[in-house]
Amino acid sequence: MSGKRSIFEEVGGADKPTKEAPRGGMIDAGKRGARRGIRAWLVVLFTLVVLMIAVGGLTRLTDSGLSITEWKPVTGALPPMSETVWVEEFEKYRAIPQYELLNKGMSLAEFKAIYWWEWGHRQLGRFIGLVWFLGFVGFLIARRIPVGWSGRLLGLGALGGAQGAIGWWMVSSGLEGEMIAVASYRLATHLGLAFVILGVIAWFVFLLGREERELMQARRGREGRLFGLATGWMHFAFLQIILGALVAGIDAGRTFTDWPLMAGGILPPDMMGIEPAWRNFFENPGTVQFIHRLSGYLLFAYGVFAWLKGRRSANEATARAFATAFAALVAQVVLGVVTVLYIAPWHLAIAHQLLAVVVWVLILRARFLGQYPLAQSIRRG
Repeated sequence: MSGKRSIFEEVGGADKPTKEAPRGGMIDAGKRGARRGIRAWLVVLFTLVVLMIAVGGLTRLTDSGLSITEWKPVTGALPPMSETVWVEEFEKYRAIPQYELLNKGMSLAEFKAIYWWEWGHRQLGRFIGLVWFLGFVGFLIARRIPVGWSGRLLGLGALGGAQGAIGWWMVSSGLEGEMIAVASYRLATHLGLAFVILGVIAWFVFLLGREERELMQARRGREGRLFGLATGWMHFAFLQIILGALVAGIDAGRTFTDWPLMAGGILPPDMMGIEPAWRNFFENPGTVQFIHRLSGYLLFAYGVFAWLKGRRSANEATARAFATAFAALVAQVVLGVVTVLYIAPWHLAIAHQLLAVVVWVLILRARFLGQYPLAQSIRRG
């Protein structure tokens, strides 16, 4: 006969396993996914997009962008495999204005040199699309995408697809009429979307670098004024990037090579010399470069204001982020002046473009820390 049982003993308690103690961090349970793995994948994509921007810049500087006159997203992945095909591609190029007005008499060997630049540019775009696709599908099949992130990552792929289509829209503008290069406003659209994609990736990387619970807690300490200030800084920097693309699109940086004056005056000569007047803002080298310079001065002034406000943040990491972004902006202004004075050689032009990426990301980081400040044990006065 069994012994007496306590009236407080749960019925069937002897057959039940010991109840586990509550565990912490349940806010992330079941929805964190492979945050670290996805973040690493996004960093790879970010690096590839930066490389794409550099290759695209070199393609433009070598006047190679119009060497491939057709858009074949699939079959175009293969380069000409025989001399006969090379001659066919060369004949297509000889039918466009750039050959007639700029490169008439070019040899087949010279054509191959510019062809490989453009082919490599397009091939890199295909590779980036493949890296996105394999990563997204892999994480999706493994069910390792955190809750709420599938749409974000799919949207990133859609932006990449749109970039490919806009790339062809840009190239097609230089194949007719008397064009010897692509339309500057289409180049600006193409580069602008590249920076949007970089910004989206960077923001995702920042978010995935911290757990959901940490982000929720950090949001309570949000510094709204600094976040708004950085948001304005971000938009201003983006405008300057677009204006820089307009300068690059018509080689305006090699037209007026003195500083701080332009051709010895405050205003460049014949600023509104093209009819109709609106075309001066896209096609007049003096007007386009003047606007880019003026915007740069205003952006620098805004940067000073943002730095002075940001350095007063009670969060040390946020204050440091604003200071770092401003330091990069100063370096970019100096490099821009040097690039003009030396008539925009390719290595300075590319360095100026890549430093713009650094400035862009650092401003985004300052904005992110304004929204999600890092916790610290001792608050600064």
